[in-house]
Amino acid sequence: MSENSSYILDANVFIEAKNRYYAFDICPGFWSSLISLHSEKRVFSIDRIRTELAEKDDELKDWIDNQIPETFFKKTEDQAVVEMFQRMVNWVYSEDQFTPAAKNEFASVADGWVMAFAAVNKSLVVTHEEYAPDVKKKVPMPNVGLEFEVECLNTFDLLRTLDEKLIRSTKRRSRRSC
Repeated sequence: MSENSSYILDANVFIEAKNRYYAFDICPGFWSSLISLHSEKRVFSIDRIRTELAEKDDELKDWIDNQIPETFFKKTEDQAVVEMFQRMVNWVYSEDQFTPAAKNEFASVADGWVMAFAAVNKSLVVTHEEYAPDVKKKVPMPNVGLEFEVECLNTFDLLRTLDEKLIRSTKRRSRRSC
């Protein structure tokens, strides 16, 4: 990883954070950190992830609609990205390891586009998926990354790599009595 690397976020980074450890009401610093890292041209995602995340009418969609700069979600219509996506899909379909359903899913969801965009733009992918050499029912992004030399890491590794600290506010709210 170079000190000037850019990182492309998978949908599961947002969804997992919202639903669990970085929920908007308990860790707003995570979300403002993403915006800050984006302003430094370090963290992005792609248009197809935005579309996927906008399907649910929830806090995440509201955050995307009202706080994320339009530049956060990069367009995937570039010819080089389209060609790389096709190469990746062809590779997935040529692999006997994956079931037909897994192959079809990979070709129809945003995962392949994230990987193609990252490959073309020499970016790293942030995802909670892990390399799984024997999996059949899904095409893990890190498996594709290994084949196409796209490095994948998780949210925690991203935060550590960028030395991003989510520090508790020193302001204390008054406690309600029982």
